[in-house]
Amino acid sequence: MGQIVALAAYAYQALLALGLLLLVSRLLPAQDFTYYSLFITIGQFGSIVAFEWLRFSCSRFYPGTDETAQRSVILYSFAVCAVLCLLVGAGISVSGVAQAWIALSATLVAVLQGGTELHLTMLRFRQDFRLFSILQVARASIFAAGTVGGAVLDPTLAGAVAGALAGYVVYGVAARFTGGAFATGLKRPQRGLLMKHLTYGGVSSGASVAGILALLGLKALLTAVIGSSAAAGALLALDLLQRPFNLVVSALQAVRYPDLVTDYDREPGSPTFRLRLGDYYALLAGCSFVTAAAILCLLAPAASWLVKGELRASFLLAAPIVTVLALLRALVQTLLPTPAHLMQRLRPIIGLAIADAVLLNLGSLVGWSLSAGSLTGLLLGGTAGAAAAAIMGVPLFLSMPFRWHGLTLGSALAALAIAGFANAGVPQTSLLVSLAVFLLCIPPAVATVGSLLQREGASPKTS
Repeated sequence: MGQIVALAAYAYQALLALGLLLLVSRLLPAQDFTYYSLFITIGQFGSIVAFEWLRFSCSRFYPGTDETAQRSVILYSFAVCAVLCLLVGAGISVSGVAQAWIALSATLVAVLQGGTELHLTMLRFRQDFRLFSILQVARASIFAAGTVGGAVLDPTLAGAVAGALAGYVVYGVAARFTGGAFATGLKRPQRGLLMKHLTYGGVSSGASVAGILALLGLKALLTAVIGSSAAAGALLALDLLQRPFNLVVSALQAVRYPDLVTDYDREPGSPTFRLRLGDYYALLAGCSFVTAAAILCLLAPAASWLVKGELRASFLLAAPIVTVLALLRALVQTLLPTPAHLMQRLRPIIGLAIADAVLLNLGSLVGWSLSAGSLTGLLLGGTAGAAAAAIMGVPLFLSMPFRWHGLTLGSALAALAIAGFANAGVPQTSLLVSLAVFLLCIPPAVATVGSLLQREGASPKTS
């Protein structure tokens, strides 16, 4: 049941993350929430720049045939990157480019987020799902409690950031005593292994940097052309509605991708692997479509009592478009480049990510210009750019043969279509729409649980 428990931990984290955003948006003034949203995105960007290459290399090579050698490369590399990250943060604070406390706080958030994420990744790929689930839940809970506590005591950007930092520190102490030390039995990193990690991890993290830059560029554009206060509702939609997709695909990748890597390395061209690859694709795509359908059904009723009144109008205007945008980006960032990651084809990985970032922001600018500066036009242009990037990624997706069953995927697509038409204003009875979407979502949900249980039975060491 290890994989099921891990999925439950991701679901808990997703719900808590959504609740945290809504609480912070209520506790902070609109302008402070805009700055908080930008601060969190910048902290994530710093973490990705400094440490994401390690997480990617870990997900492809750890534990490998020599776990101690792999762990030595990963942990020594993390220590060096953490020092460099702190030096960069100190340099920015001294230079006056940003306020010293903001620069140092963002740097600490980047280091702490990168370190905790790397630790959890190592647990996942060792297939220690029980401990991974415990620490995943603990990190989400402690971070949320710290951020909300800071915002309650001091309802400003500084209060929320101080609470977030305190949460990370408390979690780090708890993880050290609960999860034990990974630094035992280390040896000097092997040069060849280090270069292998750097090459694959560097290119893969470059793709993640491009992805976060795309989002950061869109947020900066929104803030610049609409204003920090007016953009708060749209920024809340961007932050809130991307999280379910990110967490759904992350959860499925967490429990299925390690086995897929092992299967590919052992039998890359076999019919069995093609079936498992198709099953993995169907899980990612089907659950992403179901997530989008559920969000579109729940937008209006949920926003009426969850979103603060002053943000509600711009949130509801932006949310349906942002849902489609988030769905497209989830597919571009996770599903479409899977063959390139398995085959370690570096150019398509970085090429697709750069195309996504460029087309998203270029489309946003074009949409904003053609619509005479409207929020809707800007977001529709960005969504069109994301769709163009997805189309560009289809040949890469089809480059590795696979087999999948289309029935559950068709059911998920039908649920998304019904929810989309209803949200666009097609006359429908709300209850009937929700019921139809719910019924159509049952086959993908059953297929997901069945696939996980079947894989559990085939892989005893994941339990």
